[in-house]
Amino acid sequence: MSGRRLNTLDRFILQADRALKTLVPQSVQSSRPSPDQGLPEPILTAEQKRHIAGLMRINHTGEVCAQGLYQGQAITADHPHLVLALEKAAEEELDHLAWCEQRVHQMGYSTSLLNPLWYLASVGIGACAGLAGDAVSLGFVAETERQVQAHLDHHLSQLPAEDQPTRAIVLQMHQDERQHTEMALAAGGKPLSPPIQGLMHLMSRIMTTLVYYF
Repeated sequence: MSGRRLNTLDRFILQADRALKTLVPQSVQSSRPSPDQGLPEPILTAEQKRHIAGLMRINHTGEVCAQGLYQGQAITADHPHLVLALEKAAEEELDHLAWCEQRVHQMGYSTSLLNPLWYLASVGIGACAGLAGDAVSLGFVAETERQVQAHLDHHLSQLPAEDQPTRAIVLQMHQDERQHTEMALAAGGKPLSPPIQGLMHLMSRIMTTLVYYF
């Protein structure tokens, strides 16, 4: 559909397709090679595999939430240029979704059963952020990506030193998230108030705690 402006039906089809890719297991293919490609698989204990799977399950659900947030914001955004920027960011993060899902499965585990719940909640939150105006919406993107980077930093410190494949994936995700933060701020994102930042952090803590196990 490139080369012409998307109408309402086009957008509905696009959003429905992305929702299915987000929620249906193994339905999304990455547009870029996985960063762990060509790296040797380390010998890991059962406990290490369980822990790595838990961390990557969190990262996978974080990407499910990111898709919901971007889609909710795109629905209520004021200007077409912002809609395109949000859709581009969401498309890029489908790579993260695929990489994390694959790594969880390689550890012998499955992704979170709670993903549909987190996705629907994120669409609603994203739509509300979009209704608050483009500056707030972009600020919400920047703050979300900033908190994701903090989670990824923590995960890097938790990974076994010998697990270079997972580390390569997380590092690439961190780089992409930083670029999305910079994009949102450069486009006019307004910093969120400390209480909203704190609420986002609290919700993130609840999500990560549950998803690590389920």
